[in-house]
Amino acid sequence: MDSLAFKKEELKIEEDDQPPGSIMREPVQPVFSHVTTQIHRIKERPFVISKQAGIFCRKFFPGVTETSWNDWRWQIKNSITNLKELEKIILLTSRERNPITDISNSLPLRITPYYASLLDPDNSEQAIRKAVVPREDELLISEGEAGDPLGEEHASPIPNIVHRYPDRVLLLLTDVCSTYCRYCTRSHMVAKNKKRFSNAVLLRAIEYIRQNPDIRDVLISGGDPLTCSDSQLDFMLSELRKIPHVEIIRIGTKVPVVLPQRITKSLVKMLKKYHPLFLSIHFTHPDEITPEVTEACSRLADAGMPLGSQTVLLKGINDNVETMKRLVHGLLKIRVRPYYLYQCDPILGSGHFRVPVEEGLKIIHGLQGFTSGYAVPHYVIDSPGGGGKIPLLPEYFMGRDGNYVILKNFEGKIFKYPDFCKRVS
Repeated sequence: MDSLAFKKEELKIEEDDQPPGSIMREPVQPVFSHVTTQIHRIKERPFVISKQAGIFCRKFFPGVTETSWNDWRWQIKNSITNLKELEKIILLTSRERNPITDISNSLPLRITPYYASLLDPDNSEQAIRKAVVPREDELLISEGEAGDPLGEEHASPIPNIVHRYPDRVLLLLTDVCSTYCRYCTRSHMVAKNKKRFSNAVLLRAIEYIRQNPDIRDVLISGGDPLTCSDSQLDFMLSELRKIPHVEIIRIGTKVPVVLPQRITKSLVKMLKKYHPLFLSIHFTHPDEITPEVTEACSRLADAGMPLGSQTVLLKGINDNVETMKRLVHGLLKIRVRPYYLYQCDPILGSGHFRVPVEEGLKIIHGLQGFTSGYAVPHYVIDSPGGGGKIPLLPEYFMGRDGNYVILKNFEGKIFKYPDFCKRVS
């Protein structure tokens, strides 16, 4: 099997080499020239390379050093982005090959070499393979699906800001991801250049937050914010921290899962300056919890950042109690709290991913009481049309009997709780 093409020279990211829409630039643009904060490079100890990733690297990228493999910029620059590259790594079925030949009008293909090393080359039904490799099913549009199902564009008072809840906003920092999930909620805007992510636009977004004192919580998302350079992130975080009413900053990312090499000592040291800073990490399946991911999450947790997982419930990928239990147990072991289990958003062509809500409730029922409370995520639907997150629970509250509340526990047994206690003489 032929090796994938790669550049052997010392990697240097130039502007033309960046993914479309990227703001991964060093140094930052002139509008940021007043920033005095310097990003000091910290000497990195070699990032762990698992046996599986090592074998994959030697097979498909012969001659590439461990230093290059562990360079997150190298990983992005050498990502698999087309049919020819992907066919050299996995044996594609016709269902997978056909949509890639005409992917120009849909969500792009991008898989980092690291994440590609986890894919089963011969099994098209492998869970994580189905999550990142396109299928013909994406071309089938079902009733109720929409390009922007959550109505984010309607809740966007200015570009790059989504202001749905009174006290918090979503700040879109980039339209680039290092790996594209096929069920992406924002597939209508990522890597499409539909929104501009210039410094001027981002500064306007910061000013919007500054001028709205009710905003106490900012979620930075995209795309994936951690595909940006350290200095870009440092600037945005420092500007947010200058705003007195911003209490909490969160970053939504899948980078620790698909590009763990990005979690460098330099990045962690910079992020640590901006506590309280929370990371919401998108995990899909227990197979994603590798030695590399464990190290990335350990670095973040050791720096005092609370880590939560946001998992999407996906048909044929994680839609059973056994798989979900392995995932949440694995997450707790690497200090990531299972936070949300999302019902898959009805984006265009998502019918093959969506699981009936009743099945999701069965999974929560199979976790509640049968494992640690910390391991049970909130099962939610982000309501279409912009209604926000709505929690879903199995029916534990069965009604009332006089002054007593009737409850059903995880075993199906009935109990009474005295809701209006009367003094007994």
